[in-house]
Amino acid sequence: MRARYGVPLGITAAGAAALAYAAGFEVRSFRLRRVTVPVLPPGMRPLRVLQVSDIHMVGGQRKKQRWLQSLAGLRPDLVINTGDNLSDPEGVPETLDALGPLMEFPGAYVFGSNDYYGPKLRNPARYLMERATGRHGLNGNAPAVGVIHNPWEDLRDGFDAAGWANLTNTRGSLKIDGYDIALTGLDDPHIKRDRYAEVTGGPREDADFSMAVVHAPYLRVLDAFAADRYPLILAGHTHGGQLCIPFYGALVTNCDIDPERVKGLSTHRAGGHRSYLHVSAGCGTNRYTPVRFACPPEATLLTLTPRDRD
Repeated sequence: MRARYGVPLGITAAGAAALAYAAGFEVRSFRLRRVTVPVLPPGMRPLRVLQVSDIHMVGGQRKKQRWLQSLAGLRPDLVINTGDNLSDPEGVPETLDALGPLMEFPGAYVFGSNDYYGPKLRNPARYLMERATGRHGLNGNAPAVGVIHNPWEDLRDGFDAAGWANLTNTRGSLKIDGYDIALTGLDDPHIKRDRYAEVTGGPREDADFSMAVVHAPYLRVLDAFAADRYPLILAGHTHGGQLCIPFYGALVTNCDIDPERVKGLSTHRAGGHRSYLHVSAGCGTNRYTPVRFACPPEATLLTLTPRDRD
């Protein structure tokens, strides 16, 4: 009897322990990733950019709110929010409260699909199927039916009132310590709201530095930004894979980027040019899948430094 049932019981126990860890500890084990990126013009002073992404706020998430508030202690030069702030139609006030101290700093934002629409319960195995077939979001799948519409306008108004630049298929700029920082953003490619034709043309020649911002790092968007010679692209959306295999990594990315670049700093090449790409693993989850494994929630402090002289 032991030989017959010992292995299945052991596997069951290990699976239960892993689930308890993923749902009870790691999903609330917030981390700060620190990255140095050599992208600034020679002679420019370093800039400290705090990227927050995929908060997926649900009412009552006090630890997450306190942690986000505490990030203001980093005193960044600017804050970039790469979307998916909500996972609850009632979550706007708590999101704005959590980000309130950060909105004292110059900042900019784009939205993700979960800012516009409430989440739906879905079989997690669908992410593996979408990875295998190359169908993600509205990029190959049928439009969602009966979705909840989130009050994204209230979120937008709160960010705008704080002076954060709305980069929805448009360009913006921030003055940081006398430097002119140009920003080019897109709406969420995951639900086909990106309109690159409205922002094409590459970085502003008269700016001290330019960067690109988008929620979901779809290859068509990364190709366009890199071909237009943006030195740095910031994105989120992937949750770093969310449920990863230790010493192996992510199984899915929820878009068409490869799993090797699902989070952290990498590069992207297109049109004979190379851009640095940073993908945030984000600090939240869909309210229906509140687990993380081998992929703790995070924000990132990017220190931009001068590149080598050409």
